[in-house]
Amino acid sequence: MAHTAHNDAATGDDATAPLLAASSATKAGKPRRNMYAFACATLASMTTILMGYNLALMSGSQLFIREDLGLSDAQIEVLAGSINVFMLMSILAAGWAADLLGRRGTLVLANVFLMAGALAMSLGGGFSTLMAARCVTSVGSGFSIVISPPSMRGFLSSFLDMFISLGLLLSYVSNYAFAGLPLHIGWRVMYAAGVLPPVLLALGVLAMPESPRWLAMRGRHDDARAVLVRTSDTVAEADVRLDEINHAVKAAAAQASSDEGAGVWTELLVRPSASVRRILVCVVGVHFFHPLVFRRAGMASTTAVLGATVAVGVVKMCFVLVATLFSDRLGRRPLLLAGSAGAAASMASLGVTLCCVGAASAASVAGASLGMAVNRLTCGLVSMTFISLADAITMPGCFFL
Repeated sequence: MAHTAHNDAATGDDATAPLLAASSATKAGKPRRNMYAFACATLASMTTILMGYNLALMSGSQLFIREDLGLSDAQIEVLAGSINVFMLMSILAAGWAADLLGRRGTLVLANVFLMAGALAMSLGGGFSTLMAARCVTSVGSGFSIVISPPSMRGFLSSFLDMFISLGLLLSYVSNYAFAGLPLHIGWRVMYAAGVLPPVLLALGVLAMPESPRWLAMRGRHDDARAVLVRTSDTVAEADVRLDEINHAVKAAAAQASSDEGAGVWTELLVRPSASVRRILVCVVGVHFFHPLVFRRAGMASTTAVLGATVAVGVVKMCFVLVATLFSDRLGRRPLLLAGSAGAAASMASLGVTLCCVGAASAASVAGASLGMAVNRLTCGLVSMTFISLADAITMPGCFFL
């Protein structure tokens, strides 16, 4: 569904098969990661850098937008969280878009929306125009993820998170770097800096071919096999994957013809099995562990606030890199459990610390699709209520919550 809305392949032809077979094995005869598939999947997933950039840029730019345009706390809350809510529809529609346009086309479209949204934000003159720009940006942000060969799947899943974290860090750096410009220019430059990268990424994506699943859906089986041969670890794996894709395409067509198109959602949400229910709880529940914000925690200086966000971004980036390097070796479940425990412990520590110092208030593949949608929803709810919530239950109360 939403997480399939990425380019998971690159071109190739049958003439490359002997070379691929030779290069896919080590001297010990064991397959190694296909670097061509890795490069293509990496390029496709780099769109999420822009997703992270646009999600977090408001955290610093709101300090200047509020003063420049005279917006209220409520309007700032809505602007900060609206992109997460808007992303719900685009995330859930990403699978449909990928089937219609192909994953390459979906990624190009995502970058077009990201470019247009960044430009519109930089030119915004009021609350309504900024909201419209956030809506445009959300479409591009919601169309961003990657499917990869099994030997790389754990690594690239974490790699995707690393790119989002990199985007977050770049947004904090942008906030800090342009904070010294005149009030009415600085925050606009922060957003304008996000206009050019989508153009470059879209051009890069156009240089890659379409996904094998999309090609198979349109009966282009030879083209699909050529892509799989070049992006799989071995030719034998390419043939197995092509058989799986053809089987899935036929099953989907049979299901659609029998008017059971909602079957996957029925199995997922209405009558899930015990194993699916457990997975669903984990996929949905993990996204309730994501807070953030500094302003009224005792930092009066805008420079100090923006510098602190950069520090947070650096630390987050470092630990996502650790997860990226160890995800295949340790498995994602132990890392997820450790991360959730760490998040709970850090929130409790922050709550206790803020109580002690007396700070008063603060400012601010179907299963995977649903998980991302819940992530956007919870992030949106936090962003859109944080200022009001902090006023009501204090800064320590927010972190304990």
